[in-house]
Amino acid sequence: MFQVPSPQERLVAQLVRIKELSGLSLRALAREAGLSSSSLSRYLTGRLVPPWEAVVALCRAVGRDPRPLRAVWAEADKAGVAPAPRRNDLPADLFDFTGREAESALVEDLLNTAGAAAIDGMAGVGKTSLAVRVAHRLASVYPDGGLYLDLHGFTPGQQPLEPHAALFRLLGAVGVTHPPADTADRAALWRSELSGRRALVVLDNAVDAEQVRPLLPGAGKSAVLITSRNRLVSLDGVPPVSLEPLADADAAHLFGRAAGLEFTGEEAVGQVLRQCSGLPLALRMAGARLRHRPGWTVAVLAERLRATPGRFDSVFGMSLQQLDAVQRRVFRLLGVLPGADFDAAAAGALADMPPDRVGAMLEELVDAHLVQELSPGRYGMHDLIRQYAADLAADEEPQAEAALRRILKHYLALAVAQDRILPSPQRGEPSPGNPAEAMAWFDLEYVNLIAVFDAAERLGLDEVVAELPQAMRVWFFRHRGTDDQARLLEAAAAAAARLGRDQQRARLLADLGYARAAAGRLTEALSAYHLAERSGPDDDEFAAGLALRIGFARRDLGELDAARAQFQRARELFEKAGNGAGKSQALAFDGWVTLQLGRPDEAIERARASIALAGGPAQITGLVALGVALASRDPAESLRALREALRLSEQNNLQHNQAWCHNYLGVALRIMGSPEEALEHHRRAFELLEPLAEVQLEIDCLYTYAETCRVAGRYDEALALLDRTVGLARKLGRPHDEKLARAAQELVRAHAG
Repeated sequence: MFQVPSPQERLVAQLVRIKELSGLSLRALAREAGLSSSSLSRYLTGRLVPPWEAVVALCRAVGRDPRPLRAVWAEADKAGVAPAPRRNDLPADLFDFTGREAESALVEDLLNTAGAAAIDGMAGVGKTSLAVRVAHRLASVYPDGGLYLDLHGFTPGQQPLEPHAALFRLLGAVGVTHPPADTADRAALWRSELSGRRALVVLDNAVDAEQVRPLLPGAGKSAVLITSRNRLVSLDGVPPVSLEPLADADAAHLFGRAAGLEFTGEEAVGQVLRQCSGLPLALRMAGARLRHRPGWTVAVLAERLRATPGRFDSVFGMSLQQLDAVQRRVFRLLGVLPGADFDAAAAGALADMPPDRVGAMLEELVDAHLVQELSPGRYGMHDLIRQYAADLAADEEPQAEAALRRILKHYLALAVAQDRILPSPQRGEPSPGNPAEAMAWFDLEYVNLIAVFDAAERLGLDEVVAELPQAMRVWFFRHRGTDDQARLLEAAAAAAARLGRDQQRARLLADLGYARAAAGRLTEALSAYHLAERSGPDDDEFAAGLALRIGFARRDLGELDAARAQFQRARELFEKAGNGAGKSQALAFDGWVTLQLGRPDEAIERARASIALAGGPAQITGLVALGVALASRDPAESLRALREALRLSEQNNLQHNQAWCHNYLGVALRIMGSPEEALEHHRRAFELLEPLAEVQLEIDCLYTYAETCRVAGRYDEALALLDRTVGLARKLGRPHDEKLARAAQELVRAHAG
């Protein structure tokens, strides 16, 4: 039966027609219309309904009247797209939230009108509680969910989260797993992702305006709510809302709710309120203390508080008194726990107790308001309480360092176990388990693992420093572009050297080189590779893999003869080790650089030999090399090889390879005399590259895409692509790539007249 297209499908068809009329690539059209390419990609694929202003801009870019599209756009905008699952990262709302009616109303009004607000005030005054309360109350207004990120501006023992790393986590929360390496590009992509959503972003515990500025959502229907101890007066467009301590009436009401009692103007209540200074955190803790001592009167509590010097210590200390000695020890030790949150297993490792026993203690600490249950089974501590626990541990806990060592080894053991579940070409069969759940564990614990690594480095625990980055190897490979990988690997290699583990150091250096190469830092990558080569094990398999990586770097530097020599060495070593898949890869890349050296017959021979040795995705490189080598000789076989490579890439969800295959399908079609069809593949390659942090692959694709534009007579587009290539090459210190791009620019200008 014929199905009537939806308004969204009809609008998409019109937008695709506009793109075809423009004759521009996705990026070029986005630039012409003043849109981000990632947003335009979502409009053209039906993942977002564009705002009317974007439709107008696209029509103007091709000289078309937008008014005939108004009706279909209005229908599509009203119908919307199929809703994505609502995301909610918000901490639980407090059941006893008290007062703040005027402040809540003001924050809600600012979110509705300005799309932003910044709550400031002293520690313990209830900034986060108010932000979370407002976010939960406005849940229906923001159907795409609530995103929450602790920026650790004042968290004891932790550095404030850098904007670069914060953007990585925010983008990950909306499904972008391979963000760009540059902070400005990440910020632009973040704004683009939020432009089509209606979400509320809560940025908690900001240290200053500079930390927050790149994280703001920009134009669109999303809103941002910030908390900080400092007033962020320089944050344009984000009105401040300052919190004062609770007034006496609200403070008494909150104290009563926490104590489970109703008070009628007792003098002792006023004394308790003065001791708590109107701070909700202190009031809850004082109330909880009274609730757990039914034989006490408020006067007794007030007297006990007066007997303890220090505004916070008196309240915190009173809460501790309701705990037994073992519970107090657990609380003290939580002060040395690295990371942002924890579960019962982590607390158990810290205290050297079974998780079920320590779990019961955590519930006691939650009841005393010394620990917060952020979500079922996950716990955290307010910064003030964490600092108090850490101070107690320093003064009273002789086993604090031993406990810290236990928790570091606990996280390392868990990371190693989860890593073994993940499939990796560097080892045999993975351990039994669910790889998706293992990756989810790394996603959940990533912040804690980085904190564990930093703590191990401070403590001089070289075993953890050397081994943890290796346990995160597969996770890092799938999340290339993370800010921490190179830093961790550098420190890990130094730790392995101190331990006298030359083989481990060599493998870490090889991984460090690969991380640097992926970021486009080829000279630094080669330095790491050569260090690995000098200290590496007497192992043909390791030496062969290292030769392959050195070959990649030499190839990308334009040193093709040197690259070919490395690939040939890798082939010989893999053959000696009996590794057929490795030999296949070495042959494929040997064929690739041989083709670039102008020897197509040799290239075809090596590519065929590579394909014969391998199966599955290991054939991709050989198939692409064969397809490009045959483009001018046997177009039919060339396209068969390239499409098979693309099929294998798609079947195995290899996005980098998909982009590479589309790019070289474009090259082959250009050679065959079909530049317009070729351009579609180049455009698809860049759509796939958009979320990936692969600078070298982008440079390679930019260069070949520009050449296809030149052949198609799209000279302005070719020059724009080559300008970007030059900019990237200069930024990364890549003179060979810059030289090639400038020569190509001269060729384009010559053809353009």
